[in-house]
Amino acid sequence: MNDSPGWATPGSAPSDGQEAAIPRPSEPKDGSAPTGQWSPEQPPPGQWSPPSNPAGGPGARPPAPGWGGGPQHRPWGAQPPAAKPGVIPLRPLGLGEILDGSVSALRAHWRTALGFSLAVSVVVQIAVVLMQRYLLPKPTNIDPNASGTEALRQASESLRTTLFSLAPASLFTMIATLFTASIVTVVISRSVLGRPVTLSDAWAEARPRLLPLIGLTLLVALATALIMAIGIGPGLLMGSGGGAALAALGFLAACAVILWLQVSLALAAPALMLERQGIIAALRRSAKLVRGAWWRTFGILALTYLIVFLLSFLVSIPFSAIAVIADGVSLSEFFESGGPSFGWPFLIVTGIGEVIVSTLLYPFVAGVMALLYVDQRIRREALDLDLARAAGLPGHDTDTPRS
Repeated sequence: MNDSPGWATPGSAPSDGQEAAIPRPSEPKDGSAPTGQWSPEQPPPGQWSPPSNPAGGPGARPPAPGWGGGPQHRPWGAQPPAAKPGVIPLRPLGLGEILDGSVSALRAHWRTALGFSLAVSVVVQIAVVLMQRYLLPKPTNIDPNASGTEALRQASESLRTTLFSLAPASLFTMIATLFTASIVTVVISRSVLGRPVTLSDAWAEARPRLLPLIGLTLLVALATALIMAIGIGPGLLMGSGGGAALAALGFLAACAVILWLQVSLALAAPALMLERQGIIAALRRSAKLVRGAWWRTFGILALTYLIVFLLSFLVSIPFSAIAVIADGVSLSEFFESGGPSFGWPFLIVTGIGEVIVSTLLYPFVAGVMALLYVDQRIRREALDLDLARAAGLPGHDTDTPRS
């Protein structure tokens, strides 16, 4: 961010091959330091005497570590607790701290993050409902008694209709997610420093990066589709039993490559937003930050999406049941007909459920992505020092050199 030191371009970042510039005390160059810094005679190892107790006299047992509250009683080698000017402590984060940090930021700035997410979700869902009602074809009726070629034809027609119906909704959802992610990333970056943020401030920060963010998302989606086409294409072209087996193997291989690619590029959007990177530079930046931490990143993202799936499922079930009943169709008729009738009651009730899900869960995922980016930079580039200076914490003077 332009007013937050620490959101630096990767040209000077330690992840590009340099070491993290953490201040360290200078060491003697030739073994004999100037007078007053290093004594020429050092005590022999293991001969340190315990501190005396004024109350009990020499030889009294020192107080137990951790008691007394003062720094002199801190256990040997223990570090003081990390500073926490905002929603996370300025140190490498654990899984729980990343998830909790995302929730805490959304709670602290719910008017900005959730209010914007709600507005975008309502607009998108209205567009989806209108499209489903007037533009998309009716679901294909499937005859349970059909067999052979007729059953295969009905299944293929139903699948094609379903995919055609889901495509516009997926496109609108992607756009809504991008808008929400851009605002939430700005909110997270301010929340880490403990700074307030308004919707106008967040929009002013995010607006210049929306087009590059859309381009980044489309490029990743295109690469994913290309990998899948390369994986299953040769088998489909063969058209025989061997071709089907080859297509199945290609599909599995393509899924593995796509999974690796998605995790490696998961931090590209925060890098693009916060470091003002171009699309290609942001992709490279994410790959460098994730390198060496792929499995950890995969685990955190897998757990995040599992939480999102479970919560979406729990919210969608009651709304779907109410929608079917409100549409005047029994559950047995609903499943026999192969899908919803796209009546107004059904579309409105399910739309309300989708608005609730998208308003709450999409900002949560964007917050986790942003905090993962911050965590990786803290681990690899000592970003916590820059953040502490930006937050104005005592002992982190802005003029202190990082060398």
